Amino acid sequence: MSARHRPLAPDDPRMREYTEAQVTALLGELRERGRPHGILWGSATTHNGTVDGRVLIDFGNAPVSTLLNLLHLLHEADGSRTWES
Repeated sequence: MSARHRPLAPDDPRMREYTEAQVTALLGELRERGRPHGILWGSATTHNGTVDGRVLIDFGNAPVSTLLNLLHLLHEADGSRTWES
């Protein structure tokens, strides 16, 4: 990750703000941006799971922070303007 961006921690309080619909949209972006890089998680879903108010993603019960960190890396790899969560 770039020096400007520090990885998000699973217990970051901002992770509680993401709704299931937002996470589902982020998973769609991961599928689109990840495909050219060999990242294929077609079966990743939210499955209505939460832990301590945080939506879980079903590809090994990853927290939303993992998804956001992956998307940040893909944005950097694509040369896209970085985005902030």
